[in-house]
Amino acid sequence: MIDAHVHLWRIGQNDCIWPTGEDAAIHRDFGLAELIATLDAAGVGQAVLVQSQESPRDTDWLLDLSRRSDRIAGVVGWADLSDAASVEERAADRLLVGLRPMVQGRGADWYDGAALCAGFAAMAEHGLVLDALVRPAHLPSLARLAARYPQLSIVIDHAAKPEELAAWRTAIAPLAAHANVHVKFSGLLNEVALDAVPEVAETLLATFGAERLLWGSDWPVLTQVGAYAGWLDMARDLIPANDHEGVFGGHALRLYRLAEAARG
Repeated sequence: MIDAHVHLWRIGQNDCIWPTGEDAAIHRDFGLAELIATLDAAGVGQAVLVQSQESPRDTDWLLDLSRRSDRIAGVVGWADLSDAASVEERAADRLLVGLRPMVQGRGADWYDGAALCAGFAAMAEHGLVLDALVRPAHLPSLARLAARYPQLSIVIDHAAKPEELAAWRTAIAPLAAHANVHVKFSGLLNEVALDAVPEVAETLLATFGAERLLWGSDWPVLTQVGAYAGWLDMARDLIPANDHEGVFGGHALRLYRLAEAARG
């Protein structure tokens, strides 16, 4: 079993500027030992470590942690996508399986930026996954990107952070037409009311199919609103049993090419 979305950070180190003191429940260090204990308690074998800071120093630290433990299956880091050489340099590290620009607070057409084209092309060439940290307003731009680079694997983090569900359904549906787009079933307890989560799951299953869904905990952000085991149990109940092997590990293994990232 693979958790496709976890974070680690040290407050004030490795260019860490978030979480801030306003996020009191998670405004502390979260390290590798605590993550492994959390995975062990839930019976989860490995996790994909995802950046939480737009910083090369943070990505270097995450990669260093991943070399210390085979419980980290791979790292989704950060690079300046306007600098294709930087992307290519990162791609040389086989534990680096993807990149995540933090787009959720940027303009709705961010993925259309001409300065980013070489970076996206380099990602596609080297097999790096684009983790899309977005809100529904960014989805049309992301769809245009998916059409321009059909060889670029894209995964929408946290189902694009649903807000008003009817508008979200309308915005995310066109992405399903692009075979290179996948969705993380993650982060939802922080974004929608508890009783709305089944509706989100139903929409994703009907629109993308279970074969393009990956489960992630979004730990430790999750701990602001719920427990790891509780979210895992809820997700297991909402995903058909026949699809558990893929959604809870197999799809992450394939999408992020984690077998290639493995050590030795």
